[in-house]
Amino acid sequence: MSPLNNMRVVGGTAKGHRLRGAVIPGVRPTSERARAAIFNVLPPQILEDARVLDLFAGTGSLGIEALSQGAAWADFVERNRRQFQALQSNLDNTGFRDRSRAYCGDAARLLETLPGPYRLVLLDPPYKMADLGQFMKRLGATGKLVEDAGVVVVGHSRHVTLEPQYGNLGLTSGRRYGDNLVDFYQRGGN
Repeated sequence: MSPLNNMRVVGGTAKGHRLRGAVIPGVRPTSERARAAIFNVLPPQILEDARVLDLFAGTGSLGIEALSQGAAWADFVERNRRQFQALQSNLDNTGFRDRSRAYCGDAARLLETLPGPYRLVLLDPPYKMADLGQFMKRLGATGKLVEDAGVVVVGHSRHVTLEPQYGNLGLTSGRRYGDNLVDFYQRGGN
């Protein structure tokens, strides 16, 4: 399968840079439209000099977008070795390798060991992920990972319903983009 190379960074300092797409079946990169919408919803101060975490990173498009739009640092987690290499290539091509670290491993296993705290956590897990609610429960129970008033953005299928509260994470808003839903949670928010 050849990589899809029709993705670009939609805003900020790396706007227009092409990103290497999915190199394995089943990886569904966040669309340019959805990324633009997510970053339009987020208040600008959430990114200013922020530490960001991109879980289930795939191509890294969400974390790279955050870096392009003002985040100081981003950590990426991708478990598939081939897709991880594409992610690293995207960090090189956009010039963000020196402001990031990529981890090749399972997101659920790495939750307790990631450096945090993060002001912004971005998740766009596989649509067929059966235990997204359980993952959110673990994320909400991990006190040191999301900073106070930090935001967690979760992309998921419209067929998956998430709870309004996961530990210290409260749902603040949600948006629908076709078959995709994006929910915004805040630490301490209700």
